[in-house]
Amino acid sequence: MKKAILLLLFSFTASWLYAQDITFKGSITDDAGKGVPFATVYVKGTNKGTSANSEGEYNLSIKAGTYDVLFKAVGYKQESRRIDLTRSQAVNISLKPELYELKEVAIRAGAEDPAYAIIRKAIKKRKSYLNEVDAYTCEVYIKGLQKLLAAPKKFLGVDIQKIARENGLDSNRRGIVYLSESQSKYSYMRPGQVHEEVISSKFSGSNRAFTFNRASDMRVNFYENLQNWEGLSARPLVSPIADNALSYYKYKWMGISIENGETINKILVMPRRESDPCFSGYIYVMEDTWRLHSVGLYLTKKANINFVDTLNVSQEFFPVNGKVWMPASIKFDFKGGFLGFKFAGYFISLYKDYDINPKLDKSQFAEVLRITKGVNKKDSAYWEQERPIPLTEEEKTDYQKKAVLAAKRESKPYLDSLDRVNNRLNPVKLLLSGYRYRNRYDKEYYNFDPILSSLLYNTVEGFAINYGASFTKQIDSANNRYFSIYGRARYGFSNKLFNANGGIVLPAGPVTLNLAGGSDVLDMNNRQPISTFVNTAYTLLDRRNLQKLYQKQYVSIAASTRISGGWLASASAEWANRKWLSNTANYSIFHPKNREFTSNNPLNPGLDVPLFPDNQSFKISARTSYNFSNKYETYPSGRRYLPSDYPTIGLNFTKAVKNVFGSDVDYSLLSADIAKDDIPVGLYGKTSFYISAGKFLNKNNLYYTDYRHFSGNETFFYKAGTNKFLLLDLYQYSTGDKYLEAHVEHNFLGLLMGKLPGIRKLKLQEVVDVNYLSTPTLKNYTELGIGLQSPAGLRIMYGVSFNNAGGTTNRAVRLAFGF
Repeated sequence: MKKAILLLLFSFTASWLYAQDITFKGSITDDAGKGVPFATVYVKGTNKGTSANSEGEYNLSIKAGTYDVLFKAVGYKQESRRIDLTRSQAVNISLKPELYELKEVAIRAGAEDPAYAIIRKAIKKRKSYLNEVDAYTCEVYIKGLQKLLAAPKKFLGVDIQKIARENGLDSNRRGIVYLSESQSKYSYMRPGQVHEEVISSKFSGSNRAFTFNRASDMRVNFYENLQNWEGLSARPLVSPIADNALSYYKYKWMGISIENGETINKILVMPRRESDPCFSGYIYVMEDTWRLHSVGLYLTKKANINFVDTLNVSQEFFPVNGKVWMPASIKFDFKGGFLGFKFAGYFISLYKDYDINPKLDKSQFAEVLRITKGVNKKDSAYWEQERPIPLTEEEKTDYQKKAVLAAKRESKPYLDSLDRVNNRLNPVKLLLSGYRYRNRYDKEYYNFDPILSSLLYNTVEGFAINYGASFTKQIDSANNRYFSIYGRARYGFSNKLFNANGGIVLPAGPVTLNLAGGSDVLDMNNRQPISTFVNTAYTLLDRRNLQKLYQKQYVSIAASTRISGGWLASASAEWANRKWLSNTANYSIFHPKNREFTSNNPLNPGLDVPLFPDNQSFKISARTSYNFSNKYETYPSGRRYLPSDYPTIGLNFTKAVKNVFGSDVDYSLLSADIAKDDIPVGLYGKTSFYISAGKFLNKNNLYYTDYRHFSGNETFFYKAGTNKFLLLDLYQYSTGDKYLEAHVEHNFLGLLMGKLPGIRKLKLQEVVDVNYLSTPTLKNYTELGIGLQSPAGLRIMYGVSFNNAGGTTNRAVRLAFGF
């Protein structure tokens, strides 16, 4: 009996022991004893693996047993150890530089390098490997770190030393400014369908913040012809094994090595031209299968990348089954500097537990990302158990220090003290940038406009002030929704006319309501093609009063909501009393020869006679739009819907009703539009377009302010945008009948400018515009514009317009400061 009990107890103990995860850890160093950063640890025959940290330290937990463990890093010879795991133990490894043999291939003088034959085979297999897996799931761990290496004590009057101290940096303004970790479950289905659920998230510096290290953002697939890394590079980057890669790259065979019975070719890749959007570095191609084994590539400023000076990307693959290889790790590390600031950092993602034959439902991919409450509340014990990359001592200290700072920053005394400092009224600030009073703890904000930008001049009001203020309060933290009250007062010192208006924005369930009313002086062209500032400048300095104004006293209510996915709808009702205004001022600083101000009647500029009589209107309007997308991201604060790859279509209807509240107008306007921005055209840039058409179904009674207006331009400065004209008269061609408006813009993203030495450093982008308008009085008006745009949005264009018969009507240069 005792023997049976002992045998049972032994069996239970053994089964319990082998069911537990046991940790082995150690350091991975090179011949000089220096840690090999982010070396890979992979358990052969499993999906288990990890990565060393930046100092070469690693740990890995796995169930008890005997395993062959592989230790590897790009550029080093793989080491293998058989480890018998019955208890936690330390395993330290030294990696030697990989030696690539050149003996097997003799390269004759003048002959093509052997690399080209290998690359051709890899290109031929590219598409099959791209489409090899229809769907898969896996778990992803992502870690990101950014460090400030140097910074000035002050920058543009800002005390950087103080900011650095408040954010836990040392006395030399150096240290970690960003540290985060996240774990996700990731699902993929061809073509390009992804779903990611964040399981845990940790961020240094705030107890409530979430990391946004998304697996989708870290996804790199060199089997795709182009790598679209938005923000980092304006132009797509050409893969070294793209279908047309031989036109962009030079290759050199560096030799072979043997790893786990596989022959691996090391190939040096170099851009053929310095200006091409290409990588430099090495790719490793497996013999016979011609698939990628790993890559070690980099980009520099020569490739016209943004934000950083150098970016390295490393990727390693491992076999999930006998045939399919999937990414084991992807790492970006970067360095950069700007105006005395120097920084460096990395992002690394590790993949495990692949399932390449999952049962997935297409409907689940409507939700692209899911982050729920509590994912950032995991304690240190959880992370000690789940973190695959051990923290360095510097990272441990940063987490501890920033946790103390975060708790302090979220406390009411700290937020109140911060508000007391920031809420001090500064007359200079009020004059130039406005004043904002904050109560961060209660999430209440008062905003007051800058005084300087509220001052204006026009020939209707003379010198005037148009000053506004608002109050905003968060009333629904779960869905990040706000209640706000806004108001504005306007007074013209020449015509002695005072106007005031305001409104309330109120969330009501899924609907947002906007109640507004008062009186205002408005542009007769409701597209507001010319800004108040530009009109003031032209009126005072060039004696050209371009903006034409009228007074509107009104009451309105509007409601907007999301019906479903990408389907939006809004409706409004407005009663208004509209008055034409005459000029009352004739002053200008300069008086160009023979130039006089025009009247406030844009259709009769020589006579100051009313364009329309005083009238009342009651209008009901509705709009619905659909962008063919049902995709969204879920956050603790609610859903964020994503734009579609397809155009957005819209339908609008306005009905003006006579004899309701004394309304004089009676018409119906039906219009439709279709638009899409930034349609990628590969290496040739991006195209945007906007097309709109409409018709007044009846025209029993309407006035000029009811017309369909267009975003014309008659000044050197203009508002850049897809639905803007370069040279069109501001008011002349507004219509009360029917119209067709079309705009196409293509940005070549530096296709030509990027090839010019010296100039390419400016990162200028070539822009071409074509604008078209047809109305009963303007049959076929066409504009052609060509110009350059800087990364900051500064744009200069040369435009030519053509009339009905094809003759040139106007040509001019235009400048835009932003979008």
